[in-house]
Amino acid sequence: MEFKATNTSPLDWSGDVLALGLFDDQVELTGDFATLDEKLAGTLKELMEETEFKAKTDSNISTRVGGNSLIRKVILVGLGQRDKLQLDTLRRAAASIAKTAKSLKAKTVGVSLPIFETAEATAQAITEGVELALYQDTRFKSEPDEKGHGITQIELLGLAGTESAITRAQNICSGVILARELVAAPANEINPITMADMAKDLATTYGFELNILEKEDCEKLGMGAFLGVAQASDLPPKFIHLIYRPQGTPRRKLAIIGKGLTFDSGGLNLKVSGSGIEMMKMDMGGAAATFGAAKVIGQLKPDVEVHFISAVTENMISGHAMHPGDFLKASNGKTIEVNNTDAEGRLTLADALVFADKLGVDAMIDLATLTGACIIALGDDIAGLWSPDDTLAQELETAAKTSGEKLWRMPLEEKYFEGLKAMHADMKNTGPRAGGSITAALFLKQFVEKTPWAHLDVAGPVWTDKDNGYHSAGATGYGVRLLVNWVMS
Repeated sequence: MEFKATNTSPLDWSGDVLALGLFDDQVELTGDFATLDEKLAGTLKELMEETEFKAKTDSNISTRVGGNSLIRKVILVGLGQRDKLQLDTLRRAAASIAKTAKSLKAKTVGVSLPIFETAEATAQAITEGVELALYQDTRFKSEPDEKGHGITQIELLGLAGTESAITRAQNICSGVILARELVAAPANEINPITMADMAKDLATTYGFELNILEKEDCEKLGMGAFLGVAQASDLPPKFIHLIYRPQGTPRRKLAIIGKGLTFDSGGLNLKVSGSGIEMMKMDMGGAAATFGAAKVIGQLKPDVEVHFISAVTENMISGHAMHPGDFLKASNGKTIEVNNTDAEGRLTLADALVFADKLGVDAMIDLATLTGACIIALGDDIAGLWSPDDTLAQELETAAKTSGEKLWRMPLEEKYFEGLKAMHADMKNTGPRAGGSITAALFLKQFVEKTPWAHLDVAGPVWTDKDNGYHSAGATGYGVRLLVNWVMS
């Protein structure tokens, strides 16, 4: 599928489907659309009256034009209120256009949407919406649909000169798709060994430095928390450290740490029926976003040094499994009483955070499908953000607004750490049920000594059970675009 940016007017464009974005104050075809061809305007007016189209966001209608028109069909997509327009409105509108054009069996599509912020930002948002909406994961189908979506060209009308933004969007989407494919693949396809192989491929393709710490290396560094989780699996743990270094002196040094549990059985605190154990292939969603972002950074090549880190393992059951009540010692010397083996992600992150904290970076963030409590608090679409650093939190909030990936800053209520105190160890790995996502963040905070740090609990938005805007049902690749925006800014 080719993207083309032109200054062609909707009135002059010719092709299969013309897609027009309308605000709710344009349902009478006033303003920008008053000059439409009389026959086309009449057709659209009749269509809107028959369907009672109000141009609400995420709404669309389509019709065949017929006659001697330069176009065969037209799609009207709602943009809602003009004063509430955002980049993600355009992204979702573009996704709606792409899906509708696919259903109409279009080959060429002309897209006319209003410019928001800049022409480049608009072109990037439209391209992202189209690419992500049309992507289908058919890797494991015995008879995948060979026809695909059938669209050969998307023409962005009125956006000439934005080719670099289109290319940037396609690079970003390639990272989102990698993250989606990592999360969606089953645990017999994605495991610590194959994750390490994937990191090797990224390093080879984009010239990254790569260090993979094996079990013995982790033992020498005293990573008792990570290795405690890993000890029940027949597959060896892999501590992956991928490094992008720009040419010249880096403007900034950053670290991104992703939780990498390729499967989580719950350990001896076994996840039982109804607990979603069959979906625990997605427990490495943080690592997927981390390496998806790495793929993008490798293509965009910013003047920022970035360390991509994940302590990758399975949490399994065997005669070697850690027991509830075991004491583990993390690599910073802190001791942990394991009162729940199903709160394992924070144990792997503990040693990863200690490792990153020693790298001398300017800031670091971790992403983790960490707690069901965060989903209870914020629902399926919003990630939780915790940080003691206001500047870093603001940077991430700004990046999230640009990407359309929602997050909400949550409190680091220090008083709640009382619930994590243990009788004979420094802390337990879980606290009371109330405030569970907050105590999880407070637990992680114990393993950061000096670096500005933020924690993102992405348990909700890494997966969707039904189509949602530019996300088809399944893995969303949440976090990749947010991370890239943060690094690039």
